[in-house]
Amino acid sequence: MLHGMSEKTPSKDLQAAWSRAADKVARQVNLGWWTQTLAAPLVILGLAGACALLLVRRQLPDLPVWQLSLWTTGTLLIVAAAAWLFARRRFEHREASMVRIEAAMQMRNSLSAARAGVAPWPALPNHIDPGLSWNWQRVVIPPVAALAFLSAGLLIPLSAVGEDPGATPDEPMAWEKIEADLDRLGEDDVIDEAYLEETKKKLEELRSKDEEEWFSHSSLEATDSLKQQHESELERLSRDLERADRALGSLQKNAGAMQQGQKDQLMNQFDQALQGLQNGALKPNPDLLDQLRQLDPNDLGQLNQEQIEQLRENLQKAGGACKECQGGGGGQGEEWLDELMDGEGQGGGEGQQPGPDGEDGPGGKGGVDRGPGHAGGVLGKEGDPLKTGDLEALEAKDLSRSLPGDLLQLQDGEHEVSKDPTKPQTGGSVESTGSGGDRVWRESLDPDEQKALKRFFE
Repeated sequence: MLHGMSEKTPSKDLQAAWSRAADKVARQVNLGWWTQTLAAPLVILGLAGACALLLVRRQLPDLPVWQLSLWTTGTLLIVAAAAWLFARRRFEHREASMVRIEAAMQMRNSLSAARAGVAPWPALPNHIDPGLSWNWQRVVIPPVAALAFLSAGLLIPLSAVGEDPGATPDEPMAWEKIEADLDRLGEDDVIDEAYLEETKKKLEELRSKDEEEWFSHSSLEATDSLKQQHESELERLSRDLERADRALGSLQKNAGAMQQGQKDQLMNQFDQALQGLQNGALKPNPDLLDQLRQLDPNDLGQLNQEQIEQLRENLQKAGGACKECQGGGGGQGEEWLDELMDGEGQGGGEGQQPGPDGEDGPGGKGGVDRGPGHAGGVLGKEGDPLKTGDLEALEAKDLSRSLPGDLLQLQDGEHEVSKDPTKPQTGGSVESTGSGGDRVWRESLDPDEQKALKRFFE
């Protein structure tokens, strides 16, 4: 704001004050021309720059943000300088601004006359009105829009080329399989929680490494070792649970009619299965294990049958969970042999006792002390014998299509045997080979050889 100057102010001071006021109006006018020239290129630069920034960040994700910001600022300065140079042809100088002021303030060319030296400089008013005002929408919107576009290009989250946004790399399939097994074993509450927690902890240790190291050599070795250990424990627990269940079932059903040797063998199988259940890393839950420890197979006949059935049901449930984790099977060889030995397989029915003189009972099935018994049950029922070796003739409807070696006809015939004792018998040859010198003479020789042999024997 310029203070008013009276006519008593020296002429030079009034001239300087009017010159400063005119320069101020000129700067305002020139800034307006430069802003108008820069508006359109600034918006276009903001859009193009945002696309370029997104492309560069996608192709070069490791490029620092400060470098991108520096390049963006440099580009803006270059465009602003070009707009300034292009707008200079419309810039206004001091003299034109004085004319603008005296026209807007209706000063009747007093400033032009004072500048020409034909009239004194008029007094400077408190407010200079050049007749101009800013259109703030046209001034503010282009730079704000350009700044928003460029900021979006710098700050929008973006994934690199070939990278799946928002998705983690696929884990090794063995981790998923082990984790699914642990969830399945924990559903029915039949497995000891300590093993489940320990195995989950090992999986979390493998998963906590950098995603780039999940498929490294050391990580895959650790995964393979954990998988083999887990599968081995599943197979062992499934086998021990089935052996304990079979032994309890046989003792429960046949305790009264079983010989002492058979009972001792089944009790030994139960003890071995119980030792395996206690010593393995993968164990049944503590309640089921305590019930098995407190069970005395000798007193099965005196125990509550419902408790025994419940115990066997828990054993079967735990074994079923293990088999589901194994894919429905695995390790069947030893179970098949155990079934034959304890009398529940095809080779020996339940309750079968050896007959007199060590013979098998009905049906030829072996008992507990006999093993699988004779053929007729171990490998199943024999099928009907196949008729092999018989040749049958094929009727050739069209002999023109027959090939060498095709069997056209079979015919039964008899050899013609001569019963005349004076007639020499031959082996089917056209002529007899003879004997002695006649044998030599009838060899297939050329004439010179025949003459030489004839002279030799004469």
